[in-house]
Amino acid sequence: MRLCTILEKVVQLPQDATIAPAKLNRYLLVWRATDDKSKFLARAGYGIDNWEQLEIDLRSQILPLDALPSEEINRFGDVYEIRGMLVGPNGVILSVMTIWMIEFETTTTKFITLYPDRED
Repeated sequence: MRLCTILEKVVQLPQDATIAPAKLNRYLLVWRATDDKSKFLARAGYGIDNWEQLEIDLRSQILPLDALPSEEINRFGDVYEIRGMLVGPNGVILSVMTIWMIEFETTTTKFITLYPDRED
């Protein structure tokens, strides 16, 4: 893909995007037998007791970065990926990929999930 084609698709998502507390304190920061992300986030000092800090850091460190359309097809909205470095409360830096969606029906931008970014 040509560079100008990629750049034409880059967008900035709104700073007031919805980040549901339950996505953080009932999913990402809770240990799960499969697809656990809590251990990954704990390396940077995130946990249930400071889940609000994760929201603050996602908004200030990740959301301002360029968002690229995902290849994922979703009937509810357009899906975007933002990759970046997340500096945790203890100073440890995590390479993350976050997923966001702009809903077709409401045009609301929502945080969907976060993964360790293994793409270098």
